[in-house]
Amino acid sequence: MEKTFTADIPDISEQWYRDVVDVADSAPTPVQWFAVHFTEGVILLLGLLLVAVAVSRLRHADPWGRALALVAPAAVVLAYGCSEVLKSLVDEDRPCRGAVAILAGQCPPVGDWSFPSNHATIAGALATAVLLLSPRWGLLAVPLALLAALSRVFVGVHYPHDVLAGLLLGVAVTLLLAPVTARAVAGTLRRRGVPAGREPVPTAPGPAAERDRAGH
Repeated sequence: MEKTFTADIPDISEQWYRDVVDVADSAPTPVQWFAVHFTEGVILLLGLLLVAVAVSRLRHADPWGRALALVAPAAVVLAYGCSEVLKSLVDEDRPCRGAVAILAGQCPPVGDWSFPSNHATIAGALATAVLLLSPRWGLLAVPLALLAALSRVFVGVHYPHDVLAGLLLGVAVTLLLAPVTARAVAGTLRRRGVPAGREPVPTAPGPAAERDRAGH
């Protein structure tokens, strides 16, 4: 696809990038090792957290909660798709193309553009989905997403504005899509029967039933 826009790197973002990677380059080896593995593993951790809270809502929640659990993963996928579309439109090369020491094993290949950060987008979308499903677990998911975004700068593969845009994109798509879609799905679930986790309320026996019981 032909590029339609060539990005200009904000000076402040470039300076912050260099400041962060300088800190990363001088960090102790255990910290560097953790950052390299954390930047990939945190997405898996957030994904597992979303699966856990979604399964819980599917088993025990009312139709709205179950509907939200069903559509939340789709919102995350759509957010990722939006970030890929933006990457194909915004021609921003990776900051690690310059003569800067990075912690990542290698700089992504040419054509794997920098804006916005896919990792940050997915992290933002996952954290938002978890927060919608379970505010309690969202208190864990949100800082994890922020650390996931920061880690992409720390290992040297994204500018700060890349990860900020990715986070905002993931949050916005999930907040806009999940509740609206869940409303329609919840209506379908209500029409299909008794909500999960609820038992039909027994009715009190009538006078005839009481007489029959007394006769026995």
